[in-house]
Amino acid sequence: MELEIITPDKKLYSGSIYMVRLPGTKGSFSILQNHAPIISTLEKGIIKVIDKGNKTFLFDIEGGVAECRENKIAVLIQAGKMQES
Repeated sequence: MELEIITPDKKLYSGSIYMVRLPGTKGSFSILQNHAPIISTLEKGIIKVIDKGNKTFLFDIEGGVAECRENKIAVLIQAGKMQES
């Protein structure tokens, strides 16, 4: 599964992942391999990414939108930064 997290200024993350947990506006949700197609708005919160090597990355975001289809996830956020995990 491939993930990109993008702000208007830069790409915060790009790579192969095992799982991502996102702060959806109707509740937090996770995406794993072969997830059904989804588009969701995101609220202020934390994105948790676990990559293929089992390393965890955390991103503090202000909100945005996520789309998943065919094991490709694009997360477009207004502003965000990587936290120490």
